Amino acid sequence: MTLSSTRTMESGKQGLTLKREVGLIGAVSFIAGTMMGSGIFISPQYVLSVIGSPGASLIIWTCCGLLAMLGGLCYAELGTVIPESGGEYIYMLRTTGKVTAFMFVFSFIIVMRPVSATGIALSFGEYVVAPFYEGCSVPQGLVKCVAAGAILTLSMINCLSVRLATHIQVLSMGVKILALAVIILGGCILLFQGNTENFNNAFEGTNVGVSTIGIAFYQGLWSYDGWNTLNYITEELKHPEVNLPRAVVIAISLVTGLYLLVNVNRHYLISIWGWIMSVAAALSAFGSLNGTFFSGGRVCFVAAREGHMPEILAMAHVHRLTPSPALIFTTIISLVVLIPGDFQSIVNYFSFTAWFFYAITLSGLLYLKIKKPELPRPYTVPIILPILVLIAAIFLVLAPIIDSPQIEYLYVALFIFSGVIVYVPFIHYKLCPGLLTKLTVFLQLFLEVAPAEKNL
Repeated sequence: MTLSSTRTMESGKQGLTLKREVGLIGAVSFIAGTMMGSGIFISPQYVLSVIGSPGASLIIWTCCGLLAMLGGLCYAELGTVIPESGGEYIYMLRTTGKVTAFMFVFSFIIVMRPVSATGIALSFGEYVVAPFYEGCSVPQGLVKCVAAGAILTLSMINCLSVRLATHIQVLSMGVKILALAVIILGGCILLFQGNTENFNNAFEGTNVGVSTIGIAFYQGLWSYDGWNTLNYITEELKHPEVNLPRAVVIAISLVTGLYLLVNVNRHYLISIWGWIMSVAAALSAFGSLNGTFFSGGRVCFVAAREGHMPEILAMAHVHRLTPSPALIFTTIISLVVLIPGDFQSIVNYFSFTAWFFYAITLSGLLYLKIKKPELPRPYTVPIILPILVLIAAIFLVLAPIIDSPQIEYLYVALFIFSGVIVYVPFIHYKLCPGLLTKLTVFLQLFLEVAPAEKNL
């Protein structure tokens, strides 16, 4: 998974292209490793508090896993029909047009990916600091400092070495699975000893409401975020027509099974989680944050390559062969978002924005199936699957604002559509085209980077 120097036949000039080095094991590690962040250690309590009962919370977790699987399979078809890196951005660009694609990448780079990274980093900081403040409240300033340190460390690693970032991802996934296995085993032992009182009247107190269910899904789906990670790095994946759908099925099935077992057993482990939960959650968050930076930097990189972001962000380091300008830019935005960060609000607003764009992306898949049936399809899914996931996405966007609308969701929606205001003067009409030229030249020399090309 490195960038290799190649010679362009048409121009005779030397450029940089992405090299395919991610095999099936690496692909599974990137999906599962990004999904299994600290969310599984934090979200269960939020899901339970919102939905009101252990039985209903397990149904929510099961449905979240099923939705992630169906969405991943739909994205697998998109990734083989449009074999380019960039995920939703590139799919929207090829199906719904430049304006919609820019709206997505504007929201993704400024809000979605930094918010996701910030939420993971905050939970990392919380679990690193918590053992030192047992029995009293954790200073939020200290938590944010630790979170900032994690963001800067992983950003530096991703800028210096793609191979090292990949090794961290694979290693952290192994540690996560081991930690979750310990928690599951401990709960199973208590369960077999007859400690089943926590599941008496399992559905008593269930809160049924459109908004309640929507918010519960938001919190649960936060733990499944990352099911579409491979679609951001398709150009670096070996045999994507085979490995993309296989990795999706293996990784999401593994994660869903582990999540359900953890949710069943955590009811028996409230008194003994302690340091096990803190260590496991911190390690999980670190690995998930690494995957988030890796994939997020690629979206910024691809958008710049398509002319929707400053040219400097489409360049790669000439020696280390990493998209370092895009990674640095993503890091700066994440640190800014970290300042006022609040975990639960971050999750809700991130999920609202993400599923809005998932709905548009799935609409694009339906368009390709109906209007472009002649396109080569190494992998395909029945048309009913994108329809089902699209319906679920629309529900998740509308659910929180039906029963109890909040003004914050209006602000989020206005920000999403504000991308059009930016697009028209600066992208469509190319206002002030020379504004960044001198800065680009300076940064190109300072960062030792050069333009990169597609690898199809």
